[in-house]
Order: sequence, then structure tokens, then C-alpha cells
Amino acid sequence: MTSSRDISNANEGDQDMASTKDVLDHHLKSFSEGDLAGILSDYAPGAVLFTRDGPLRGADAMKPLFEALIDEFGKAGARFSLTRQSVEGDYAYILWTAETADSVYEVATDTFVVRDGKITAQSFTGKIVPKGCIMSGT
Repeated sequence: MTSSRDISNANEGDQDMASTKDVLDHHLKSFSEGDLAGILSDYAPGAVLFTRDGPLRGADAMKPLFEALIDEFGKAGARFSLTRQSVEGDYAYILWTAETADSVYEVATDTFVVRDGKITAQSFTGKIVPKGCIMSGT
């Protein structure tokens, strides 16, 4: 038997999923447009972004990373391919590949935690090969 509490929680999950998807869609759109302010506006105060170089806490700490990515992906010929996007409640996951003038992103993933319409945590990892290494075979 399903209680009214169970039904209420199921409906809340549906609302969370839409909210999480909206935030993810905005984040991806802002990145594709090179909109630094839009990207950073998606994060809650004190949000943490886990990278292979260690965690970045807060928009000020994340800003240099996104400035560099916008610069790299803003160069002629950059391609980005989203191969999977999954949203479950407060969680979102993307799997992607890309190629820029500087690097080949053979595989990359981001996982997001979204609460109250803002990203509170994100992890990123990928296999990124600088183009100089591909051409020289090193």
C-alpha cells in the first residue's frame, strides 16, 4: 500500500529532476556560448568542483578554470559531442568527447549535485591529450 507520504516524495523527486535538468541545460548552454557569468551563476555559494588537481571551492576559485576552457573551446574548429546525459533527482551526469585546437578530449565526464536550483558539487575527469603529444607520438 502506498501512503500519501510516498506519493508526496515521488512528486518532489519529479520536481527536483526538472529543476536539475533546467540547471544542467543552462550550464551547457552558457558554456557553449562562452558565457562566463552564466556558467558561474549556476553554482551555489561555497559549491565545490572536484578536479584531478584538487577541489575548487566557490565561483572565485573556479573562474580561472572556466576562463581557460572558454578560451580553448572558443578557438576555431573546436568540437564538443555530448554522448550521454542522465538526470536523477538532484544528480546529473554527462559523458562527452571533444577536440580543440590544443587538445583531444578522448573521454570526459562531469557529475553534478543540484540543490535549490544551484550546483552545490561537481566532479570532472577526463582523458585529455595535448595535440603536440598526438602528432609527435609521445
